[in-house]
Amino acid sequence: MDVLHNRLLWTAVAATFTAQVLKVALILAVEHKWAPDRFLETGGMPSSHTASVWALALSCGIKFGWDSPLFAVACIFGLIVMYDASGIRRAAGFQAQLLNDLVQELRTVVRENFAPRPLKVLLGHTYFEVVVGAVVGIVVAVVSYLVLPGPK
Repeated sequence: MDVLHNRLLWTAVAATFTAQVLKVALILAVEHKWAPDRFLETGGMPSSHTASVWALALSCGIKFGWDSPLFAVACIFGLIVMYDASGIRRAAGFQAQLLNDLVQELRTVVRENFAPRPLKVLLGHTYFEVVVGAVVGIVVAVVSYLVLPGPK
């Protein structure tokens, strides 16, 4: 199967995996809390979406050239993902937090079987989390294409 030998694909997957492992490791290091469930969740430090698209973009640049249409498409795709992660999804997380606070306040007022489930708050990323995600993606792409042996 050719997909098993698609280095661009597996570099992007490796960047996603690396960023998700870093999330769990950073929570352990900073908060002294083991949170393996965070491996499968969105949001937090670093942005795995950003790591993935920038690993893909850099890989396209290395493999096909910095002036290639594929590199241009991957870069624009990466910028859109970063904008979405730090803007729209982050705003949705703030809105979820506000609604959760409102539900909690209503619960104390009503006290009659009012038990809606809290909304997921950690949806997006801060600008710093997005930038760190980009750095993770770039490092993984550099290791994949410039350090590891194999066909480029």
